[in-house]
Amino acid sequence: MESPLCRPETRLIETFGWDGARFARLDAHLARARASAAVLGFAWNADAIARALGTIGGAEPLRVRLTLGRAGDAEVTAAPLPPTPPAWQVMIGADRLDPAAPLLHHKTTERAAYDAARAALPPGMDEVLFLNDRDEVCEGTISNVFLADGAMLLTPPLVSGCLPGILRAELLATGRAREAVLSLSDLGTRPWYMGNALRGLIPARIAG
Repeated sequence: MESPLCRPETRLIETFGWDGARFARLDAHLARARASAAVLGFAWNADAIARALGTIGGAEPLRVRLTLGRAGDAEVTAAPLPPTPPAWQVMIGADRLDPAAPLLHHKTTERAAYDAARAALPPGMDEVLFLNDRDEVCEGTISNVFLADGAMLLTPPLVSGCLPGILRAELLATGRAREAVLSLSDLGTRPWYMGNALRGLIPARIAG
């Protein structure tokens, strides 16, 4: 069944690490992909996914990208995973996100604004931070946002317009984070981070 939310050629994406022995947080990534498949009308073929993942191996840490097509086909690519930098220099994205856009809550290849922003990053910049049309903090091109609040981390709610990231879900489930609407001014008052399941939490600052 085709979904009116995306084009026939749209693919689901999951990106995760290979540590030389196993895939990091694989069950959580597959659960998110399967939930999106159900909403968007994609077939789910566990055997095809297992075959694709079975091509990955070796002792070298890898960044693994799994994509799933509407018919249930699975493709995987991998690249060496360089060390995580000690901090990220962040710029504010020119585009504003529409928090009501349904595909913001699914990780798919429908990400032109994100890809364009990353491609245009100037030297020395690591990530782009997007706001929505209400001036609320949303997310980065490949990361969620977390603001220190004592021992707690605050992260934008999905209604602000962001992806339900795997690291984000883990921190919420363990009580280390809670949802809160954030503004740019909030990020100027306390330490904050951008993070994902591949890299963990990375201290961030807005450049300029």
